[in-house]
Amino acid sequence: METQFLWNTFSKELYFFILKRVNNTSSADDILQNTFFKVHKNISTIRQDDKVKAWLFQIARNEIVNFYNQENVFKEELSNSEETENTQYQNICCFNKFINNLPVPYREVIEIVYIKGLKQSKAATLLGITLPNVKARIKRAKDILKNDFYECCKYEFDITGKLTGEPNCATCGTL
Repeated sequence: METQFLWNTFSKELYFFILKRVNNTSSADDILQNTFFKVHKNISTIRQDDKVKAWLFQIARNEIVNFYNQENVFKEELSNSEETENTQYQNICCFNKFINNLPVPYREVIEIVYIKGLKQSKAATLLGITLPNVKARIKRAKDILKNDFYECCKYEFDITGKLTGEPNCATCGTL
């Protein structure tokens, strides 16, 4: 049995099997490549030709599990880097003041979603409101916060949506 024969026979079926589980074409390509690398490396261990397809799909399943395990590690690293990124905004003069001055319905949603880090759907359940209502409140709260930053501190948002500028808190008196 040769790797080329297995590729020609099973690659399309295996690709769609993988794609269905990861929902990302780039990741599916990588997983398929890793699968066939392992197939090529271990092709000499095949004893029964009639079980090749099951063997191939088991390797693919294992590679999918590896993919999700690596993705979880990446998410943990990303959340750690987000924490450091959040600390750079701690020095923004009025941030806590602006959040505390939001109307209660908007402040609750912002605290649940952005400070506690829960999903919007979970916030909707906790507050007993619909998901579209949560999204509307978040949008309104963001609009209020943007306006507050602009009016008080003269911060602006660049084309990527990041906060730029120097604090000028003469209006609110905070340094």
